[in-house]
Amino acid sequence: MITVLPRLGLSAISAAVLAAVALPSTALAEQANVEQEKQVFEKIEVTARKRTESLFETPTAITSIGASDIDKANISNLDDIGKFVPNLNITRYGVGNAAHASVFIRGIGLQDHVITTDPGVGVYVDGVYLGRQMGSNLSLPNVERVEVLRGPQGTLYGRNTLGGAVNVITKQPGAEEVARVEAKIGSRGRLATDLYTSQTLTDTLSFSASASYKERDGVGKAINLANPEKEIGEEQEFSGRLALRWQATNDLVVTAAFDGVENESGQSPYTIELTDPLDSNDPFNGDFPLLDESMLPNNPDDLATTVAGIESTDYSGWGGSVTADWQASDVYSVKFIASKRSSEYTGGLDDDAVALNLSEFPEEGGADQYSFELQLNGTYDSWDFVSGLYYFNEDGFTSSGPFVFSPWNTPNGLLNDGQTASFGGYGYFDINQETDAYAAYINASFDVTELLSIGGGLRYSEDKKEANALFPSFGARKYVSADFDEVTWDVNASYQLTRDINVYAQVQKGYQSGGFPPRPFGGPDQFAAFDETKAINYEIGFKGQVHENVSMMVAAFVTDYTDLALPFNDPTAGGGFVTIVENAGESKAQGIELETTVAITDDFSVRSSIGYLDSEITHVDEGVIGIGKGDAPALTPRWTVMVAPSYFHDLEHGATIAVNASYSYRSDMQGQSVTRASEHIDSRELLGFNISYTNAEGDMEVTLYGENVLNEVYDVGRLQQSGFVGVMRSNDRSEFGIKFKKEFWLD
Repeated sequence: MITVLPRLGLSAISAAVLAAVALPSTALAEQANVEQEKQVFEKIEVTARKRTESLFETPTAITSIGASDIDKANISNLDDIGKFVPNLNITRYGVGNAAHASVFIRGIGLQDHVITTDPGVGVYVDGVYLGRQMGSNLSLPNVERVEVLRGPQGTLYGRNTLGGAVNVITKQPGAEEVARVEAKIGSRGRLATDLYTSQTLTDTLSFSASASYKERDGVGKAINLANPEKEIGEEQEFSGRLALRWQATNDLVVTAAFDGVENESGQSPYTIELTDPLDSNDPFNGDFPLLDESMLPNNPDDLATTVAGIESTDYSGWGGSVTADWQASDVYSVKFIASKRSSEYTGGLDDDAVALNLSEFPEEGGADQYSFELQLNGTYDSWDFVSGLYYFNEDGFTSSGPFVFSPWNTPNGLLNDGQTASFGGYGYFDINQETDAYAAYINASFDVTELLSIGGGLRYSEDKKEANALFPSFGARKYVSADFDEVTWDVNASYQLTRDINVYAQVQKGYQSGGFPPRPFGGPDQFAAFDETKAINYEIGFKGQVHENVSMMVAAFVTDYTDLALPFNDPTAGGGFVTIVENAGESKAQGIELETTVAITDDFSVRSSIGYLDSEITHVDEGVIGIGKGDAPALTPRWTVMVAPSYFHDLEHGATIAVNASYSYRSDMQGQSVTRASEHIDSRELLGFNISYTNAEGDMEVTLYGENVLNEVYDVGRLQQSGFVGVMRSNDRSEFGIKFKKEFWLD
């Protein structure tokens, strides 16, 4: 096997790690204390299909990462989750703001963040959909688990889950009677603290509350600003959550939750690379006579902008939800979820990254959303079903300015109607959108025999969107509206080979809502609606405990995507920008995912996963420039690998030493959906560790940790512009420190 591995493009470290992956192993499990952590194969329950069921019995590809595994792998936000799940990649580019998360599953996702764009992967918190990519890079203190569903989830989750869905499930009030204090201090100025308590107040009322703070120094400086607001890559965030649970009757439970976050950080590390001498008549690459490599800072993490304020970003958001669960009878239950969320952000990029004032885009945006979901669910005899009605409203904006609009961004320096863009000229744009989304769905399963189950679902979705925009090339504000609707479905079957092993097969249809182009710089004619993107996924899988010390999950799939909404550049206007989006392509993704855990001894186990993905664009309509047949979708590595060994050693007096390590590999990929050398992103490998001491009582833990111990610096996004490529660099640099946790049991 090892002689074959180099053909995959893996390093020597990757080859050794991939050999370890070949060991049988299980899905990540939740553990509450040291003894539970040693129970590698305890039953894992998930709610991915909006019903509670065993992970191994769920007929879909899903990874469940519990609270203990989040702690052991030093996972602090959603971006980190993307390092440990097969065929999942979470990255960012959005105006340098660290709160932005572009989630890609099996080659489908969205890098943009402007209000008229929709993600290809849905992110949910306790069943509430988050409509924006900006703000999706959630911090993850005091969560119960994170579930990652791979493949279209159009029936139960609906619109914008074309690639899959990510569910964040928080700890529920009253689940434990505890107060917990956690603190972290480390290199690079790392300071963090988490406070959490869960208590029962009366026989019917309980609550939980948490407060978190984290900060870290930056990795670079804005060298041409006299008093920069932030260092490049600096982190600072406050967040908190309060939840109340009321057992109104034996059959009715009402839970109310409120959360908020305030993030003020430095711009993500960003630089540029000049491309080879270019043809100035080529609207994609135009030539920069003034831009010279010597103008770039010696340290690529530094920024040479002269625009004050663009070096810092901020994000604030809050949300509230009410969930009512009513067991109406022995057969039927009713669930109602109402939510309201609001967010605002500022950011921006100096695209050329030097002091020439060639291309700067300060930006701000925000969105308000609310949603209602009413479910009627039932379980009787051999049947169970989940059904519901859903409504979602979002009203938001994106605005930018004053921004520089220079002549090389348009052929011959001309805008529409012969207008001339002056060097260093300033302008503004703003774009607004309101969305109303409606859906009705049902999903059911039937036990044909004790061993064979079949199931399926159907969903009707309808979106109504109204948008307006004003760009420098528009004579007046343009107003547009469009309606989109789609019927999505899935069918599945599962068979229990043994008490502990299941196989399944399924076919799913999903869709991503249509919309309007985010940057129609070429003129009002470009601000026109494009249709939905659709997907059909064929999948077979195997799950279970294959040996006393081994469990395994395997999924093989083929997914066909049609009516791809491809962004591309128009050579007649706005050549340096993404200007048009059309349903002009098709693509296919096929691959395999393996997640395993082996208990080598009672005290030593290895969790691992590997994903292989062959994804490419299979058809592009005539007239689309810059994207071609055979190109790979953006930000989609072919190989994803994770290995996480854990070792426990009990001391004579009852205390425990635990050693946990983690390895994450992502192979090379393209920054955009085009095979262009300048947008090639190299592979990366990350190593981390935790060495913990837990006292005999199990209520205090001290941990020595290391993150990205080899200080791997890698690209997370690349975008070819006129004469140069913009490069967003990683911010998760090497970090070493100590964590302390103390629990106070209140019962």
